[in-house]
Parts: sequence; C-alpha cells; structure tokens
Amino acid sequence: MSIRRLPEHLVNRIAAGEVVERPASALKELVENAIDAGANRIAVTLSEGGLSRIGVTDDGCGMTPADMALALERHATSKLPDEAIDLVTTLGFRGEALPSIASVARLTIESRVVGAEGWARVVDNGAVVREGPAALPPGTRVIVEELFGRVPARRKFLRSARAEYAACLDVVRRLAMARPDLAFTLEHDGRRALGVAQADDRPARVAALTDRALADNAVPVDLERDGIVLGGVASIPTYNRGVADHQYLFVNGRPVRDRLLMGAIRGAYAEMLPRDRHAVVALFLDVPPSEVDVNVHPAKTEVRFRDPAMVRGMIVSGLRRALDAAGHRSVQRPSEDALAMWRPELAAVPVPGWGPMADAGPGAAGYQGVRDRPTFFTAPPAARAEPAWAPAPQTVAHPLGVARGQVAQTYIVAEAEDGLVLVDQHAAHERLVLERMRAALAGGQIAAQALLIPEVVELDEPACDRLEARADELAELGLDLERFGPAAMLVRSTPALLGQADPTGLVTDLADELAAFDEALSLRERLDAVAGTMACHGSVRAGRVLGVAEMNALLREMEVTPHSGQCNHGRPTWVKLSMTDVEKLFGRK
Repeated sequence: MSIRRLPEHLVNRIAAGEVVERPASALKELVENAIDAGANRIAVTLSEGGLSRIGVTDDGCGMTPADMALALERHATSKLPDEAIDLVTTLGFRGEALPSIASVARLTIESRVVGAEGWARVVDNGAVVREGPAALPPGTRVIVEELFGRVPARRKFLRSARAEYAACLDVVRRLAMARPDLAFTLEHDGRRALGVAQADDRPARVAALTDRALADNAVPVDLERDGIVLGGVASIPTYNRGVADHQYLFVNGRPVRDRLLMGAIRGAYAEMLPRDRHAVVALFLDVPPSEVDVNVHPAKTEVRFRDPAMVRGMIVSGLRRALDAAGHRSVQRPSEDALAMWRPELAAVPVPGWGPMADAGPGAAGYQGVRDRPTFFTAPPAARAEPAWAPAPQTVAHPLGVARGQVAQTYIVAEAEDGLVLVDQHAAHERLVLERMRAALAGGQIAAQALLIPEVVELDEPACDRLEARADELAELGLDLERFGPAAMLVRSTPALLGQADPTGLVTDLADELAAFDEALSLRERLDAVAGTMACHGSVRAGRVLGVAEMNALLREMEVTPHSGQCNHGRPTWVKLSMTDVEKLFGRK
C-alpha cells in the first residue's frame, strides 16, 4: 500500500482523539482557555453531564473575528509568543483544542473585545455553518453541543450522564483550586453545583471545594529549596478518605496527576495511615520552567522533572515537617454520627424488696411498709478505687487533661479544661513506642535485649529468605536474627524498647510486612515500616488494667510526642467531647 496524506477532517478527528476523550476533557480545555485569556469570572453550564451541552463563559480579553477564525485552525495559538516551548507559562499552548472539539461536535464561539462589536462563529463537525455579529459583554462564550454525535464509535464508549458530570465537576474543582483569585460557578441541568468567589486565601478555597471540616483538621505546608517552592494544606493523618481522589496536585498552577508526586505523598504518610486509607492534600509546587517539562502528555496532565529525586524528597520533607508541627493533634471532635448514637437510658425497672432498708431485720426502724414497696435502686456496680497519695494535677496545664478512670480495660477517661477526653491506650502507646524507636534510630542504633534462650521461629522458605536479606536492617532496630535451616529463623535478641515482646509473633508479622514492601522503597522507609510493626508488638494491649499514675504518664508523653494523635495504622488515638457537646447530650443547651 502506498503512502498517502490523510484528509484534513480525518487529521482533526485523530487530534481530537488525543485531546478530547470525554466531555470533561473538552471542558478542561475551554476553562483553561478562559483562564489564559485573563478572566476574573468563569461560568460553566452543563446538560446531561456535558453529553448534550457544555457552555463556558468568561470576562477575559475576547477575540476579534480574525483571531476567532485563526483559533479554529490547527496549531494556531496566542500562548506561545516565540519558539521557547520549554519555557511556556500558560495552561494551553498546543493550539489543538478548539479545532479538535469542532471536528467532533457542534461548536459555537461568541466573543467581543473591549471597544468593538461582538462576533460569532458556528462550526458543525468541522464545517463552518454560520458566522456574524453577536450581542454579548466583553469576553468569550463557547458552547459545545452533541459531542461525538456523529462519531458513534466514540460516543458508545462514553459513560452515563452521572459519571460524566462527576468527571466535569472534578475538572472545574481542580482548576478553581489552582486559581483562588478567580470566581467560578458551575450549573448542571439548571442547578448550581459549585460556586466560589474571588479570594486570596488558598487554604480557605481548598476547604470550600473539598470539605469545610478540612480547615480544622489540616496543617499548612510551606517549604522552599533551590528555587522550588512548595505550599498548600495537608490533613492530619486521622482525617483521611478511602480513596485517593481527594489529593490535588498542581505544578506551576497546572493541575496534574503525577505518579512521582502521588508516591511522595504516600511515603510522607507512611506508618501514619493504613494502606487502604488516603490523606486529603492540596499541594502547589512552583518550579522554574527550565526544571520541568509540561509537554509530555497531550492533555498536559503529566509532567517530567529534571531532578525527580529532589522534588520527591522535598515533598516528603515538607509534609513530614508540617505533620511534625501538628504534635499530638487528632480529629477535632467526634463525628455527628457518633454523637447521634448517645441516647438517654430508660429508667431502671423497679426491683421489689430491694432498697436501702431491704436487708434490715424485722425490728429495724422503718422496716414496716418499706419491705414491700417497690424501689428504683439496682445492685451497686463492682469497681476499683485507688488511694490518692498525691493531689490530682490541674487540668488547665494539660491539653489531654488528667486521668479520671479506665473503661473496658481499654479506654482512658480524662478530664480536660474544655471537655472530656477518651484515649485508646493500645493505639496511643503503639505510637509512642514507634516514635521512641525512631528517635533511638536517629541517634545511632536501637538497644537490643538478648534472650536468655534464643527462640526458633518456623516459617516457610521464602519468608526466611526475605528476613535473611534484611538481617542487617533489622539489626539496626535491635532485632538479631540468624538463619536456622531452610525453614526457620533463630531470634537472639529483640528491641529493648519492646519489653517482653513475643518473638514468634513479631518475626512472623515482619516476614509478612517485608513481602508487601515495594522494592523501590528507600532504606529509611523500609526501616520505618518495620519499626511500625515492631511497635505494635511492644505496646500496652487492650485489656490491661492501668493505674492512675500509668494513665497520667501516658497522657503526658502523648502531649510531647509528634504524631501521637494517630496510631501507626492511621486511626485516632484520642477524641474529645467538648463541654458544649456534653451539655447538649443532657439538654442544657
């Protein structure tokens, strides 16, 4: 078959396949054009999730009729003034979006520059069908109708209107997050779905577009290194989601979905979140244009950094520094669902023949007429009490309050100045042990505790291979292992910080943990993961009775230990019920 030049309409459809995959990708191109046009307000309207209609209106610089005609030609752009494509600073620059959309839909462009008349141009699947004057204020209005209406092979692969709408909403949300200085609105089938005014406060814009509770459960991120600036907000580990869809990444104001950056976030939250939970973050990375390539993907959703290791390390450092500053913070208060589960107990059932005088003899004073009268007393609960050898500490000096008791041999009840604090003793101590191990590791090597009689742990051969390969790293953590035949390991010492840990359970869990490791993890990240597993084995277990002094000592250590607001698996170690919430439960407010 001889080589031939493709016809123009087919070239446009091929380009459209690269740039326009679904309504959301067309919407992204149109909103980015509006931003690059210098708009202050951008209004988006959708019908049927964008399947039948997409409208974008802005108050930007507008286009003359000549500019409009040129904008509908392939590879024509106003966003690249010279040939320095590696120094581009605008969102769009390829000049493919408008002609690509026009080749697979009915596209109407109306635009007006200040001091001139408006002009309109309508292109139906690649053919100009109308143009002429239009009445509108300065700016541009673009309407896309029946996307892929004449391309059934592409149309049938689009999802439902609900799914396409969700993708469009995500696009607008990310672009609005990137530019808090602009006002955005989005209407779907006549209903307002999103609306944010112009603002300079980036954290407030992020909270408004995600969850307003994020403002109370996040820390600011701020780091600068070698001309690269990292900013944004990151949730404390106990405020997390089941999917990673609430992680927003921006490079030079451009929303991206980059594996390197996502991996850096995962690394920063290692040992603070379980594998199936994800932090809520919005990170804004400003990089010199010469240090990043934004031209590696047609939709510009991926980037390539000149020094990816430095960028990854900067994100991990910036996030961990911000999370360290959070100290012992946990979620601010119990969820509304949890509070709704508190209900007043029903009145006690009368117990005939039991009361203050029930055990008095027949001759006791007042016995007659009392014995047969029903009372509302029940048998006194069994409880323990400790003599107060020293006065209780003042609650005002301690954010987590002072211990008042223990419930179910698992939860510490403490009274703080502004409310009631419940602490999960196992989860809290697990975090404290991990942070002690990290501090000891940073100072050199964790002290080992030799076993009086070395213990043999039987495992399968691959598990023993994994442990043997990591024996030097485990030794740094105080765990001394030797191979003992093809399917067993000999444990000679365990970390002293763990106390009387169970060597068999510890080594078995470590073998499983190493099997799940990604080989790309750095040594430090592997050590952190192993230390987390060890800390779980050395912590105070649920079901152990604690004395008042032990409970207060645990509270005091939590207050000065970083990340003590969550355990090594990302669950909260403590929650606070404010006095206002308590008073509401009893109808006082």
